[in-house]
Amino acid sequence: MQSTEDTNELIARLNGETAKIEWHQLQKHYATGSVIAVEKGFDLIKVAIALNEDDTEQVKQWLAEGKVSDVSNQQAQTWYDQNSLVWALVLPPFVLAQEVKSSG
Repeated sequence: MQSTEDTNELIARLNGETAKIEWHQLQKHYATGSVIAVEKGFDLIKVAIALNEDDTEQVKQWLAEGKVSDVSNQQAQTWYDQNSLVWALVLPPFVLAQEVKSSG
């Protein structure tokens, strides 16, 4: 278990590594099966921390709830066709991807 200071440091680092990126730029990662979709509006950093800390039970719960999932072929095709902008966070060997909320 990490101390609060370590957790805050991790949160700050992960926030700094999160970026908006066009889906086309993630195609090679998707092709290797390493992209994990995070439900729009769900806390991307919370997911990254759970993966970083190997919190299997929490990740299993989110998978069951549909908050975290593999990127489906249909979702990938939609993002590809629209060259959607997604939030991306690399957490080797995974890349977390979350559709950017529209401003409308």
